[in-house]
Amino acid sequence: MAVPKKRTGHSAQGHRRSNWKATKPETTKCPNCGATVLTHTVCTACGTYKGQPVSLKDKAELSAKAPEAAKPVKKVTKKAEKVEEVKAEETKAEVVEEEAKAEEKTAETEDKAE
Repeated sequence: MAVPKKRTGHSAQGHRRSNWKATKPETTKCPNCGATVLTHTVCTACGTYKGQPVSLKDKAELSAKAPEAAKPVKKVTKKAEKVEEVKAEETKAEVVEEEAKAEEKTAETEDKAE
């Protein structure tokens, strides 16, 4: 292994590192919601990428709105079934939490109105 004979001076070290510059990350606006997003990443505000929903919640809403076309059915293994069940349970829990929050807000607004 090569070992330097002399130590590098502070000035030479600084000259070598003079081109180490931090670059500003590129950002764009989300076409769906208009939020500022890093390029080539999923929008954290609405969960879409290139206009397509990426999060499970958005995909469920999209599939509920549009009827599914006749697609060939793939074989599903037991592991895949378990994963789908877990995801379905998670989405159901999220929906229940959102409904509870909505009910609390309506109750608060009714109390304020009285």
